[in-house]
Amino acid sequence: MRRRQVRLTVGVLALSTVVAACSSTAVPADQPARSSGPPVEGLTAWSLSGGSDIVLERSFESWNRDHPDRPFDVGWLENDVYKDEIRAAIDAGEAPTLIYGWAGSDLAGYVADGDVLDLTGRVQPVLDKALPAVAKNGTVDGSTYAVPANQTQPVLLYHHVDVLREAGVEPPETFDDLLDAVRVLREAGVRPIALAGGSRWPELMYLQYLTDRIGGPEVFQRVVAGEPDAWSDPAVVEALHKIRALVDAGAFGDDFTEVTADSSGDVGMLASGSAAFLLQGAWIYPDIVTTMPELVADGGIGFGSFPTVDGGVGDPENVVGNPANFWSVSAAASPADQQAAIDFLNSEVYSERSVDTFLTVRTVPPVRGIDGRLASGDSAEYLRAVYEMVDSAPHFQLSWDQAIPPDQAAALLDHLHQVFTGELEPEGFVAAMNDTL
Repeated sequence: MRRRQVRLTVGVLALSTVVAACSSTAVPADQPARSSGPPVEGLTAWSLSGGSDIVLERSFESWNRDHPDRPFDVGWLENDVYKDEIRAAIDAGEAPTLIYGWAGSDLAGYVADGDVLDLTGRVQPVLDKALPAVAKNGTVDGSTYAVPANQTQPVLLYHHVDVLREAGVEPPETFDDLLDAVRVLREAGVRPIALAGGSRWPELMYLQYLTDRIGGPEVFQRVVAGEPDAWSDPAVVEALHKIRALVDAGAFGDDFTEVTADSSGDVGMLASGSAAFLLQGAWIYPDIVTTMPELVADGGIGFGSFPTVDGGVGDPENVVGNPANFWSVSAAASPADQQAAIDFLNSEVYSERSVDTFLTVRTVPPVRGIDGRLASGDSAEYLRAVYEMVDSAPHFQLSWDQAIPPDQAAALLDHLHQVFTGELEPEGFVAAMNDTL
């Protein structure tokens, strides 16, 4: 779900220009594993810029300093650009040595096509540190093909403390409370909820949480399994109608489709106090700290779980978002480069230094036993809350646009946006999405 500004090194820019020309080339279903060609030489890695990229950057700097004969050439890309580039590079047999991803359907596809290395038994130092609930997302059919790379990223409902106080509104415990808060805030002349509808993917967080709160995680698991008419589940339909209730109540303002996450438009609204609430991932918090440090220091940003829904059967402690991003090792790399990449993972991922840096930039690495390291600083309450939320969650649902195949994900974002804008009724959304299964 993350979108940030493009930042590329010269070496990766040259490679991305080459592979971009291949991005429209379809790969036949019966094509052999792409790793069957000549091995790709040279250690490379691409990752996402923004947020906690400084942690990963320092990890590569540490490795390169200790291994001057085996340095990584690292590129930093904005989210959407990265997704296009990595697929083109893999299709062209030119994948970076370390492949950055979200697990889910992409990882399953890489495994099926022979694009990534089976890491089972070779990355135990990383797995010994990571929270099991997060690490298991890197497995396919019981084997490990990816390891968590960065912070855990649950989606939280943030609020501007002073705005709520002045309007006499409390953080909502139920969806009905949220609707009531929307009415009061509208009457006070405040945009109730910031939403970057121009980027579309932030709208998905509402459908994810509402569906889970109403019907539990099993509803979406049936979609992932490809069961016929899985989108027809009553929990999905009810969730869509509740989204329309928010839109019709003016929760997001009249111009939410013009707000983008690329420019942090939604974060800016919350930080400036022009919006009271924001449903977003933990990945935005470093940006809030950077742009509004005084607000954070003064306790001006509050946060909590998504409200419950009366009559819902989903566990209110379930969370949605990204358990983490993940590193895989390219099967197209030479054996020597594959081993170097594995050595990098074992020595640098969640090292003591990297954990300290994650906490310094106010993010929470999914590492066991760090409770005591979250107890100080202006973001201590936030860091503890995120860690406890993930550690105790009965279920952590990967972002839906990462959990399902790319063609279905594109349709999901398009059709959901039409529900938000009133161009498509909930029942039309259900019919359209069932056609993708």
